[in-house]
Amino acid sequence: MSLRRPVEPQGAQEDTLEALTLRREVPIRVVAADVRVWQRLGDVWTYRELLLSLVRKELKVKYKNSVLGFLWSMLNPLLTLIVYYFVFQIVLRNGIPMFAVFLLCGLLIWNFFSAALPGAAQSVVANAGIVKKVAFPREILALAPVGAALFFFSLQALILLAAVVVFQVHVAWAFVPLLVPALVGLVLFTSALAIFLAAVNVYLRDTQHLLELVLMAWFWATPIAYQYELIAFHLRVRHWPTWLMMLNPVTPVVVTVQRAIYGSPDPLSHGSRLSLLPMHGPVYYLIPLFAVIVVAAVLYVAALAVFNRLEGNFAEEL
Repeated sequence: MSLRRPVEPQGAQEDTLEALTLRREVPIRVVAADVRVWQRLGDVWTYRELLLSLVRKELKVKYKNSVLGFLWSMLNPLLTLIVYYFVFQIVLRNGIPMFAVFLLCGLLIWNFFSAALPGAAQSVVANAGIVKKVAFPREILALAPVGAALFFFSLQALILLAAVVVFQVHVAWAFVPLLVPALVGLVLFTSALAIFLAAVNVYLRDTQHLLELVLMAWFWATPIAYQYELIAFHLRVRHWPTWLMMLNPVTPVVVTVQRAIYGSPDPLSHGSRLSLLPMHGPVYYLIPLFAVIVVAAVLYVAALAVFNRLEGNFAEEL
């Protein structure tokens, strides 16, 4: 014999969660946000189609109703190449051969990094509606801007390749295979920061504004607008180890791209290009790249753990 009370007509009593619990008319299921980190790693792959859909949405929204569309993402590096070539090669004559190509090698990496993080930091807050209504791995929201930035990175890389052909840059083919671990480390490191910032920004909305200042300082801490050996020389003069520059995870990636695309000796410049970069073999560049991948992988798992810890109260904070 059941002791459950009969269900009252609709509207007779307010169907609040507390009332339903007291009357025991429906079973109450507690949904916990405590999911194992390794399960979250698998969920990202399981929901990969959703991730691709969110990436496509990011791409469509960015250039919605624009005539040129994705071509706008290529105009930025193209205009930078033209301006810096005119200013530094023709007007100032700074003595660095093909400085515009050297700069573009670093800017290509930085544009991806700096474009992905601001969007990722705001991703959960910007999608508060679906976060509170639909159950899915929320870290995918943070990874979508990274995927969109990677797409724009591929378009901007075409400008760099065109510059290599037009200016007849001698590519260091022995270093080209290093571009693969360099990009893997960059994407993994960016994804780790994206997930972490997306979770923290839900509770501390100043995070997205602080990120702008951090990225500004981070840019000048990376050898993009200046040569690596310039800072390395000052470190050696002060008897400091030059590997201190490699503590910046973006530096090994930037220097590797510069060495592969720009760093081949030019007979006309008497090898002056190499004076801008470390004059070592591929192994010298591969070691810090491997360290970046390992550190990025650890940070990625740690970011998922932080996200898992903070996700439980997302709905209340949003």
